[in-house]
Amino acid sequence: MKRIFFCILSIAFILSISACSKEPDPQFRILNQRTDKANVQIQTSGGNTININDVQYGQTTAYQSAPEGTIVATAVIQNESVSPATTFFAAKDTRSTIIILMGNPPSLRIE
Repeated sequence: MKRIFFCILSIAFILSISACSKEPDPQFRILNQRTDKANVQIQTSGGNTININDVQYGQTTAYQSAPEGTIVATAVIQNESVSPATTFFAAKDTRSTIIILMGNPPSLRIE
């Protein structure tokens, strides 16, 4: 009986330790510094796509979560023929801001 109790207690301890060590998925948000609104498409290394539409001038969106891995961000900006894109690695337990920069041609920066 003591052996069963010890095994159950050991399993519960191991599970509690592993539950505490989980790091949250990376998060990102969009900051639009251009005067025109933008639609941003986020492609994750797992093949998922996240669309964030109608980001107005000066607006910062709420954080979105994505799985860890390589992320490709592409911005389609109203009244622009160029759609800037950038690639970055999103690690667990990190937060990034994708900034749509003023300038000609438009560009993206990751902070």
